[in-house]
Amino acid sequence: MRQSIRFYMGERLVSLADVAPDQTLLDWLRHEGRTGTKEGCNEGDCGACTVIIARLSQNRLVLKATNACIQLLPMLDGAALFTIEDVGQAAALHPVQEAMVSLNGAQCGFCTPGFVMSMVAYRNADGRSDDDAAIDSALSGNLCRCTGYAPIVRAMKQALAAPDSPFETALAGLGAKLAALRDGEDVSVETTHGAIFLPASADSLAVYLETHPQTLIVAGATDVGLWVTKAMRSLPQVAFIGQCPDLMRLERDKDGLHIGAAVTYDAAREALATLLPDFGALIGRIGSTPIRNSATLCGNIANGSPIGDGPPALIAAGAVLHLRCGGERRVIPLERYFLAYGRQDRREGEFIEAVSIPPLAEDIFYRSYKISKRFDQDISAVLAAFALRLDEGGNVMEARLAFGGMAATPCRAARAEAALIGAPWNEATLETARLALAEDFTPLSDMRASAWYRQTVAANLLTRFFEESRGEMTRLAKAGGLVHV
Repeated sequence: MRQSIRFYMGERLVSLADVAPDQTLLDWLRHEGRTGTKEGCNEGDCGACTVIIARLSQNRLVLKATNACIQLLPMLDGAALFTIEDVGQAAALHPVQEAMVSLNGAQCGFCTPGFVMSMVAYRNADGRSDDDAAIDSALSGNLCRCTGYAPIVRAMKQALAAPDSPFETALAGLGAKLAALRDGEDVSVETTHGAIFLPASADSLAVYLETHPQTLIVAGATDVGLWVTKAMRSLPQVAFIGQCPDLMRLERDKDGLHIGAAVTYDAAREALATLLPDFGALIGRIGSTPIRNSATLCGNIANGSPIGDGPPALIAAGAVLHLRCGGERRVIPLERYFLAYGRQDRREGEFIEAVSIPPLAEDIFYRSYKISKRFDQDISAVLAAFALRLDEGGNVMEARLAFGGMAATPCRAARAEAALIGAPWNEATLETARLALAEDFTPLSDMRASAWYRQTVAANLLTRFFEESRGEMTRLAKAGGLVHV
């Protein structure tokens, strides 16, 4: 068992045996003299603190933009870290930096280091494109008050066409260095600051939690990081699971899609989009690129937030949750995991291993809808996800109506579903279900929406689903499908 955290910072190997579980990467960098990385919002929204974290994925080097303000330092184990100081020097600027200078991509300059790091990461990404929408998505986690973004987008396009810089050339030997850090050992660090555990396997985690059941489990820290930076909470004992190989599995078979507890939204997006296209599109609106690079689907579930975007979409798809406590495993429908506000069906020492989504039958119509004030980087006022199946006579045989933001937990609209089952899928049935929604939920008013707005939007989204489903089912019927309208 190793007793230190190891990672590369630029060319230098860092080994830390005295580190606190709640030490943020941003604070550590500034103590180390890496002051080019700025503190802006300190909650993962503005992108001023963006750095690049490089890891091996399936023996390939992958660079990801990450928010240093909510990344906890122990999470860097086995990675390579790059800050603005690493990508170019005054005598040889990186092509991104040169483009930002020549095309006036900076004014006050406070946000510029973060933009540069996101742009360098995108320049080295698979499938990079000079399409405006792709660039906008890559830079969705970086905010600027000065330039209006157009010069930055032009700089990104220029940088994409530039040849490799010394920074990219040096990456050629990084994979071997990171491979050498893989020792397959558990990591346990205990100091006066607290206890840190990084499991090398799910078995190791299960054993550790049996003897340390009060341990906080952290995967991406995109929510837990705010406990530290905003709520000023201390985290005395943390198990960091983000790089546990057993929990990073993403597998698809005849039983559906199996997503491990450490799989990020970014890593799961393509597979989810193949299985549930609407959910794939929804993921593009969860946080920003740096957030999706860190946040995990199962972490969103474990957190139990009533406004989490993932759970309603998964509930409507019939997802099941895999839980483990020691050597005992159990599988439950996802909706049963959420018991009440802040309370989930997870026993002491138990953890989420994975979530599974069954194959979507061809005759099931599925949609998910997010309502928020902004497209990127915003929390839902209402998240609705619906799945519907009709019988040969056009009557509703199966209905799953799941909502977030409407109650103390993500949950299904039981009365509205009951109003649909067995009834013809027509305007009269729709109206009955719309009225039943008012009995299913008594939403709150808050800064994101009033109770009236939420109730009205929820019913209107069901109407939208009805109209979209009628059009799709008519198309299927004309094509000789199983559904008759």
